[in-house]
Amino acid sequence: MRAVRYYGKRDVRLENVPRPGKLGPREALVKPKLCGICGTDLHEYVEGAHVIPTKPHALNGSMVPQIIGHEMSAEVVEVGSEVTTAKPGDRVAVMPLLVCGKCEFCRRGLQHACPTQACTGLSAPWGGFAEYCVVPDYQLNVLPDNVTWEQGAVVETAAVGAYAVDRGGVTGGENVLIAGAGPIGALAALYAMALGAGNVWVSEPNPIRRKIVQDLGVTEVFDPINMEFRSAKGRELGSGLFDEAKSPLVEALRERTDGLGVDVAIDCTGTEAGLASCINAVKTRGRVVESALHVKPPVVDMYNMVWKDATLEATWAYNIHEWPRYLRLIATGRFPVEKVVTAKIPLEDIMDKGFEVLTDPKGNATKILVYPDAD
Repeated sequence: MRAVRYYGKRDVRLENVPRPGKLGPREALVKPKLCGICGTDLHEYVEGAHVIPTKPHALNGSMVPQIIGHEMSAEVVEVGSEVTTAKPGDRVAVMPLLVCGKCEFCRRGLQHACPTQACTGLSAPWGGFAEYCVVPDYQLNVLPDNVTWEQGAVVETAAVGAYAVDRGGVTGGENVLIAGAGPIGALAALYAMALGAGNVWVSEPNPIRRKIVQDLGVTEVFDPINMEFRSAKGRELGSGLFDEAKSPLVEALRERTDGLGVDVAIDCTGTEAGLASCINAVKTRGRVVESALHVKPPVVDMYNMVWKDATLEATWAYNIHEWPRYLRLIATGRFPVEKVVTAKIPLEDIMDKGFEVLTDPKGNATKILVYPDAD
């Protein structure tokens, strides 16, 4: 079968590999229909292996070369003798986390914090950029009848953004800032709107992504780098993200919130500037959520956080038991995750029209889905 395998920095290859063999009693063979290229895939491609193991993984022994792809919708082809979560022919979204099921965190229902956690498509024998994939039964989430393959392939990314919003405690009527309009930021904005947020503002320097997220129906989108703002009091401010007193973004948000600032600010940029804008924009007793990975430790203005008596949360992945709830919300139409998809490409184009497009800082793509099936 055809599969895309990761070997190292900027070394991803479409190859022929053996099809999976005999299933274990609690395993399923699935045929991926669509699989998304994730930001983690891009980090591994550009910088070299961080998440993908270069020596045998503690949970399952997997290592490079790794079949990649962990954001997939798929059709169940065959199931092991003890599988009850799905049956052949079912349409599923695959929750890719692999956990031990025995540690303190797994026993507490916090499987995403399992210290030996792995991930299908990153640190496992199989992945979604292939014609077939083997997954454990607990990864299978049957799609509601009116949820499409496309929507099913975006659930994993949507779960990351939704978890950040949930950890921020966003409730109906609250004002929210999302820093960064990549896939996770855009989906976090959609989810906050689905929860009934009063206003959802987005900060994004890329003009193409600003247009995409504005079309999602958010309240307003700002360019944090080139923004100039004259307050109602006539005060002109130049650009500046770190100094709260000089930030036009913060001033604009305060003017729109009766001088208070936003209730919740979520950083989806993974940059020091993005996190600083969230800390500066949040109101007293507000909540800041860091949802992105930083490639180097950021400077964090804890004086500002303390002075505001604010809360700083950090999130990793998602609670795996929330997937059915996200799917039900998608099925209602109130969480239209498919709106972030900008392209669908065949497996053979994954490098030129996938990885290279998404790593171009001037690119016009948000979420690219891949058809692993040659048919």
